[in-house]
Amino acid sequence: MGITASELRIDSRRMKRDFEELSRIGATDNGGIHRPAFSEAHLKARDWFVQRAVRMGIKSHVDGAGNHQAILSCGKNDAAMLMLGSHLDSVPFGGRFDGALGVVAALEILDTVKEHGVSLNLHLCAVDFTDEEGAFVGLMGSRALSGRLPRQEVDLAFGSSDEFHQALARAGINRESILSAAAAPGTIAGYLELHVEQGTRLKDAGADIGVVTGIVGIRCFQFNFNGRADHAGTTPMDRRRDAGLGACSMVLKARERFMLNFPGYVVTVGNIDFTPGAFNVVPQTASVTLEFRADDIQTLDAMETAVYEEAEKAANGFGLDLTIEKLERTVPVHLDDRTQKSLSSAAEQMGLSNIYLPSGAGHDTQAMALICPAGMIFVPSENGASHSCREYTHWQDCVNGANVLLQAALSLAGARMLT
Repeated sequence: MGITASELRIDSRRMKRDFEELSRIGATDNGGIHRPAFSEAHLKARDWFVQRAVRMGIKSHVDGAGNHQAILSCGKNDAAMLMLGSHLDSVPFGGRFDGALGVVAALEILDTVKEHGVSLNLHLCAVDFTDEEGAFVGLMGSRALSGRLPRQEVDLAFGSSDEFHQALARAGINRESILSAAAAPGTIAGYLELHVEQGTRLKDAGADIGVVTGIVGIRCFQFNFNGRADHAGTTPMDRRRDAGLGACSMVLKARERFMLNFPGYVVTVGNIDFTPGAFNVVPQTASVTLEFRADDIQTLDAMETAVYEEAEKAANGFGLDLTIEKLERTVPVHLDDRTQKSLSSAAEQMGLSNIYLPSGAGHDTQAMALICPAGMIFVPSENGASHSCREYTHWQDCVNGANVLLQAALSLAGARMLT
């Protein structure tokens, strides 16, 4: 007797072979990956994607934003697509699993469905999105496909340097093709993404699978403290208007307040720049670049108020002027409830423990969720390491995630038969 759709599993050895092949492209000596968007290694990885589709005997397509799509026709001719995937670009000197696992798993699922002759109500599409990590434009491919990439953002990247022009030329795309890459309405029925957690919550909870409930919004600011430059040796401490002290005070107080009032959320200072920046001059200006993240608008608003208050207190306490620049803002995205339930049910049917949790990092899923029902699966990360050569997920966890992805896809796409 044949197997039923609910018993279908991916070929773990085949998927591991694919993952290891891909991991050699852009590999670093310390076990990591260096595949920034449009780099030579990234383009080679995308060639690997195309060749993998050829080995399966299915067609592939590159859209105007450079997104690579392998499409398995397993529904009626006019059926929409259920997309599965992630990205093959990496941060500079990052890890092997971030993004790549989701793409490899998506290709393996197409191969499994084709191999077993599964008929669906939807076609399946494995996708590798362009520049998820933001070497030039963050989430460029998924935002272009969803029609949510503003022209001014692409124009800004074009105007910043010749590097973006050259990168696009290497990839065979251009500014206008990016801006016209939006999918036609009704062609995408849903999107699923498998990803490593990049944190320790699954490990801490002893859970096999994380069902992502939503993706946090992010607000970024630059706080500019303005004081007075003075001689570091001859100006008494009580007569200084030291911009550095204001900046440092604000950073510490913001941390204390967030840990007290917003447990479970994060605030990060990524850069402090002192001017004139000499050891023998009291800093005249100090610029602090800060971001915070939360999964609902009300919390983001409260965080913004708290940060503003701490900045103003620090400025007043050290006799400084303060200006604040709003940099980037993304809104929280809630993922589809039905899709979350399908992912959780798939895990439970395979005896895999699962928990619901939000994502503290940005992903292509947040762009796709704006145009179709979208869902995301996390699998455990050892020690929470990511964007690092230390990034590692046990292979059985990768297989578990791919099988949950497969079963959820079959459920959502309406698996009808196996031959």
